[in-house]
Amino acid sequence: MRGFASQTNWRNQSLKPFDFAFPELNAAALLPLAILAITGILALIIEMISPKRDNNLIVGISIFGLFATAVSIFTQIGNPAYTTGAGMIISDSFGSALQLIVVVATSITVLFSESYLREKRIPFGEFYPLLLWSATGALIMCVTTNLLMLFIGLEILSVALYVLAGLSRSEEKSEESALKYFLLGAFASGFLLYGIALLYGATGSLQIENVRLAWVQNAEGSRILIGFGLGLMLIGLSFKASFVPFHQWTPDVYQGAPTNVTAFMASVSKVAAVAALWRVLSETSNVQAIWMPALTVLAVLTMTVGNLVALVQKDVKRTLGYSSISHAGYILVGVLAGIKNHSLNGSATIPYYLLSYSIMTIGAFAIVSLVAKRGSENTRFESLHGLWKKSPFLAVLLIIFVASLLGMPPTSGFLAKFYIFQDAVRADMGWLALVLALNSAISVYYYLGIAYAATVPDTEDAPLAIVTPSVSVKVACALCAVIVIGIGLFVSPLMDSLNLPNQNVGGFETSAMK
Repeated sequence: MRGFASQTNWRNQSLKPFDFAFPELNAAALLPLAILAITGILALIIEMISPKRDNNLIVGISIFGLFATAVSIFTQIGNPAYTTGAGMIISDSFGSALQLIVVVATSITVLFSESYLREKRIPFGEFYPLLLWSATGALIMCVTTNLLMLFIGLEILSVALYVLAGLSRSEEKSEESALKYFLLGAFASGFLLYGIALLYGATGSLQIENVRLAWVQNAEGSRILIGFGLGLMLIGLSFKASFVPFHQWTPDVYQGAPTNVTAFMASVSKVAAVAALWRVLSETSNVQAIWMPALTVLAVLTMTVGNLVALVQKDVKRTLGYSSISHAGYILVGVLAGIKNHSLNGSATIPYYLLSYSIMTIGAFAIVSLVAKRGSENTRFESLHGLWKKSPFLAVLLIIFVASLLGMPPTSGFLAKFYIFQDAVRADMGWLALVLALNSAISVYYYLGIAYAATVPDTEDAPLAIVTPSVSVKVACALCAVIVIGIGLFVSPLMDSLNLPNQNVGGFETSAMK
């Protein structure tokens, strides 16, 4: 009767039932999303009307669109933080920095993909619009604190990746990876969406910050719903970020998917998942009594399992897949330490680590992609034998990327791990920092195994399987190496340009390393 009465009162009101106001929109905050999405549409139109499989124009359009997107993002850095679209999009330096990482990683992937696709005999032009749309979903996840927009961004990112993982239609492994990724991705999305529903039921709002307010008010047992809702959301995001024990899909999908898709997935997808995790946890920092112990255990498991299982792998892509899992654990330590240190506006450690990790991972996969030959690829360690003799340039670059993944100076990987170690100590999580250091020591074995494989001469029985690299592949790998070394030597200028706080190493500014 109460609902019926309210409906009757509504009908008797003088206001028209369709009167509503559009939310105010800031075009500058939405411009990067629009540019990248429209670029993907243009790339698809060109692919449809192109009389032959010549993707050079599509590649050019994609690179130009990504450059325009990067410029539009960079203009937002340094401006005061603000929200737009009824609070669904937030513009701040932290989100803009992560968006730039997504754009840079996507650009390098586009740069080395065409020669790989042709050698693999899958020169499908639809690869590029799918890649751009997936990156658009990642951009959304970097700049939202709205649960609905978070889910939309995640699905845009994931649906395109499901298709890209199965792009090599003639290979059983590629089809298997796409199916596994789709099924487990849909499973993870279900957890995430159900968690969002519970949080909405507890707060009556889709804004993450309202979870904190509802927890304080503790209205009618809302804390129970909040606890379950956050738990389900974290399970969903843990699938996407490859945290143990939600990592089972990662090595199989990484191995079966085309190598350029694996590079994109290992970098951009990780950035988006960590961005969403940071937004959720930082906005619910007063609820950390619930999620902090669980995520601390996940961090230890993720680092340890990823490194230990990587020790026994014989395939380079699977090894890098487990390496990606271990790095997810390192990043999770940085997230927990940053929130515990009350760096709620975005710690500089997280963007720096994600940039370093993304570039060195893409560089390593770009070199591994050269084993694609006559439509198939063998990515076992033996496939790298003879690389030093045939292409010393690429062998040196691979060693640089492996050294950075390991965390050796003067690469950016060293400073990235050091920052996380330092943040953990400052947050009174010294034992977690010790676990991180021990796991880094464990990873020496399999990273040196990759570097060693590149220096072993090939034999007559097993000649070098790597094809002659194209100019674009060399440029992409060289660019990755320059970034990995450059941001390791010139940290302070990078942080200043992104308007993020400088880091201190041993009490002195990292710019002193120049």
